[in-house]
Amino acid sequence: MKAISIIEPWASLIKEGYKHIETRSWQTEYRGELYIHASKTKLTKREREKHGELFELLGDTDFGHGHLIAKCNLVDCRLITDDLIKEVKKNPKEFISGFYTVGRYAWVLEDIEVLETPIPIRGRLGLWAFEEAKAVA
Repeated sequence: MKAISIIEPWASLIKEGYKHIETRSWQTEYRGELYIHASKTKLTKREREKHGELFELLGDTDFGHGHLIAKCNLVDCRLITDDLIKEVKKNPKEFISGFYTVGRYAWVLEDIEVLETPIPIRGRLGLWAFEEAKAVA
């Protein structure tokens, strides 16, 4: 199974259904089941203030730092163009939840499911293989 580590609040925006497009500087050919890992990395106070609108969307959400918190299907990876940006802007919550710059990539996520019990595990850069047997307690 593949997983991707994402810094909070962006991981929880996926978990809570506000974010269905993960924006990245790199593309992937991978399609299929993808686990969302909430990175242990925490934003600084200044970064938190900069992204206050995202935290307001999430309200009292319990952030899952250092855990797999959701799974979904990665169904597409699209180059971000001006046309795609115009399309995404029609959904303001989706638009503010990503970094939409021409030349980056939009990873399209569907069938997002919250994990009933978050799984503690060390994250990694890029797409990485998750094996339940290696999850830390």
